[in-house]
Amino acid sequence: MGKRSIPDVFLFFQVLLFAAAVPFLLRLKLSRVQTLLEPRVPSAASRERIDQITEYVDMAIRNGRPLVRPGCLTRGVTRYYFFRRNGLDVSLCFGMGQDKEEFVGHCWLVKDGVPFLEPRDARPLYAEMYRISATAHHGVMHSGKSELEQSRS
Repeated sequence: MGKRSIPDVFLFFQVLLFAAAVPFLLRLKLSRVQTLLEPRVPSAASRERIDQITEYVDMAIRNGRPLVRPGCLTRGVTRYYFFRRNGLDVSLCFGMGQDKEEFVGHCWLVKDGVPFLEPRDARPLYAEMYRISATAHHGVMHSGKSELEQSRS
């Protein structure tokens, strides 16, 4: 981790402990999860802070085993929680897709309408089933239609 300040070390341990709690958190109803993930009063986002959170989440997932489960769910929920508290306007999406003969789930962040910090675009591979965002107070079940198609219905 190199030489870090006390607030940096504190942030890393917050990230580590939150990431470890994600499996327990997601046993709750998604509407309750959304309430818990949204900040009461977000602070202003800085690019440096967002980069630091991204680094710490990746580090916690990489080095936190067996306390922290690897995968998109831990990464997405943890990033969403800390990004929202630092003023970044992102949404957390949950989707299902088919890989060979098996249905699989995926979780990803969306910023400005496109996947954020994803190695590849998840939208063609996964049908979005639920979204948590600051602008939507309730999760949205998607019909598979675009927003334009839905507005015409």
